[in-house]
Amino acid sequence: MIRTLLLAILLALGLSACGFHLRDALVLPDDMGQVRITARDPYSPLAQSLARALERAGAQVVEPGTKGRLATLAIRSERWASTPLSIDQFGRAQEYTLRYAVVFALVDANGDELVPQQAVELSRDYIRVPTDLTGSDSERELLARELENEMSASILRRIDAATRELREAAQ
Repeated sequence: MIRTLLLAILLALGLSACGFHLRDALVLPDDMGQVRITARDPYSPLAQSLARALERAGAQVVEPGTKGRLATLAIRSERWASTPLSIDQFGRAQEYTLRYAVVFALVDANGDELVPQQAVELSRDYIRVPTDLTGSDSERELLARELENEMSASILRRIDAATRELREAAQ
């Protein structure tokens, strides 16, 4: 019992000494107003994920077709690629890299860039056994959903970092 308590205290002190701290929640500028998310695909899972996350952060997300002066998170491109990494003795691809690249920018209602256009690329490796295509396809779909979630989080972190810089510069 005492050892467990002592271990917990040492672990807490060790984490605080190394500079570890939880990431703060996404904070958007107060003057950001309503946000429109635009994407080439109106049913983009990434756009839907970003809308939910921005709403959780306090933004008022409006439909993509809404007109007027609004802040706009523009998803300019989404690209998926799957490239073989290795082949088996019969020349069939066995290991693949799944890549997901997104180009986006965030512009406020006045047309000023809050986050300039930038690209984010994520990738995961997976094995596709040529004799078990069903399992391989479901693994690829699972990786794709995971990459979409990670992409959403990555874009939000970049938005958060850029808006924090703006807030600190304004102070």
